[in-house]
Amino acid sequence: MSFTHLDESGRARMVDVTAKQPTVRAATARGFVRCSPEVVAALRDGTVPKGDVLAVARIAGIQAAKRTPDLLPLAHVIGVHGAVVDLAVVDDGVEIEATVRTADRTGVEMEALTAVSVAALAIVDMVKGLDKSTSIEHVRITAKEGGRSGTWTRPDGS
Repeated sequence: MSFTHLDESGRARMVDVTAKQPTVRAATARGFVRCSPEVVAALRDGTVPKGDVLAVARIAGIQAAKRTPDLLPLAHVIGVHGAVVDLAVVDDGVEIEATVRTADRTGVEMEALTAVSVAALAIVDMVKGLDKSTSIEHVRITAKEGGRSGTWTRPDGS
């Protein structure tokens, strides 16, 4: 087995994608922030003391997608041409879904995962004063399109 991010001496390296042709690609990730009933009520009522939690989380997620190579040392700098972060308050917390799109040489799965993760962190930061037990769960890729491997959807649909 060969590892694409290791050279022949076993040292980490960035994969060279120079020869690849840019193609349209997209990736969707989801995650969940589990909150107490009191936090859910404050989110629904708009009474979280720090302000509009969902707006802050949405912007944080979009910004994070664009900054992924700053956080992950072997991630390529690519053009993030579209990023949507959707949040839904449900009875036991906040569902997060991010879709990131590009027309570049490599995929945007890491950008979608980063968007969800940072949006979740922003939620925790905004509500931690109300409930220190708030937690982040189930961050995962749910679908991707484009590139050599084509279209993929998580088999369980979640």
